[in-house]
Amino acid sequence: MFRFLNIAATSFKMAIQEFRSNKLRTFLSLLGITFGIFCIISVLATINSMKTAIQNDIKSLGSKTIFIDKWEYRNDNNYPWWKFIKRPVPKYPEMKELKERVPILANASFMLSDNSIIELGSDILTGVNYYGVTEDFANIEKFEIGFGRYLQQSDFDHSSNSIVIGYSLAEKIFTKPEKAVGNLVRLKNQKPALIIGVIAKQGQSMMNMWDYDNSIIMPYGFFKQMIREENGQPRILVEGKENVSIPALKEELTGAMRSIHKLTPRQEDDYALNDIESFSKFMDGIFANINIGGWAIAALSLVVGMFGVANIMFVTVRERTSQIGLKKAIGAKRGTILSEFLLESAFLCIIGGLIGMIAVFILTTIFNTFFSFRVFIPPDIIALAVGICLFVGVLAGIIPAFIAARMDPVVAIRSK
Repeated sequence: MFRFLNIAATSFKMAIQEFRSNKLRTFLSLLGITFGIFCIISVLATINSMKTAIQNDIKSLGSKTIFIDKWEYRNDNNYPWWKFIKRPVPKYPEMKELKERVPILANASFMLSDNSIIELGSDILTGVNYYGVTEDFANIEKFEIGFGRYLQQSDFDHSSNSIVIGYSLAEKIFTKPEKAVGNLVRLKNQKPALIIGVIAKQGQSMMNMWDYDNSIIMPYGFFKQMIREENGQPRILVEGKENVSIPALKEELTGAMRSIHKLTPRQEDDYALNDIESFSKFMDGIFANINIGGWAIAALSLVVGMFGVANIMFVTVRERTSQIGLKKAIGAKRGTILSEFLLESAFLCIIGGLIGMIAVFILTTIFNTFFSFRVFIPPDIIALAVGICLFVGVLAGIIPAFIAARMDPVVAIRSK
């Protein structure tokens, strides 16, 4: 053990000496390793951070929520959109029937959405999310009201023009969000609407699926006065009771939906039941493709870097030929010489990898000030990077190390 540590210490000193004596040559040769490790750590850390942020966002949608839609939420190269586009859109009466036919449902809401404007006097804001919903929406989607109140049953019953707006909208129009409550604004087609509440600030998120800060929530009946139902991306949101599992709820919904659509046993489903797992699989497919691209760039850089380190080691063996001969003459074994050069090659790669790691840490610090999610580097990714450096270093130095280990001591000492 002591002998190995002594060899490792000697090899490390040699690697540092090589870097100091030939800074430019060594740095340019290690540039491929540096860039490869930079790509691996930055891609894996970013993807890991994005996945964590998105998983948290997906959980906020409700782990027991199922979205009934004509479209399946998935990422598939063979996505049969031509089949899904022919499906009928979900309808409001279907939501009411589901409530009656599926006793294990806790909440069910019909939802329409659009992107339009909000006006106050001469001020106009575009790109505003409209959500026309029914009573149970607030039970399924958890959010808080910062000022005023949420929609009441009477608002839904009479399709009143009462609306709840997002914090950012209220801030942009009224400067102080609390001043928004009680004001009359105009929506699409100059439709007047009364602000009765402001949603508490949600802040930025990775997916921003609902983006409540820039949204308007209104009764479904009022929404229909501005936009045709079939053009409002209709969907049904359902949530099972406390002890009901997603598979059990899907099974009940399948039977009810097939009955409502009057499908025969041989006919395929003409609707989709999308749950949180569907969102997760959809995003996993996207992340997998990004990972492949990152690994491809990193692999190419590491191959280039490996040849650069191998070149350094060939030159090093040539420069130290007489030293190698002297070591062998005084009793150094082949294994000792082989270990020294392999460890030196590995240490050179680790130095290149450390430069790449430092660059990633600096970039991470900068990006965290701009991204809507925090980028972090887990210890397992750092361990993977060190392992890759060691592997590439050993692979790059194995041929030069064998050449050095097999030298004839007499011939080596005589060389100049």
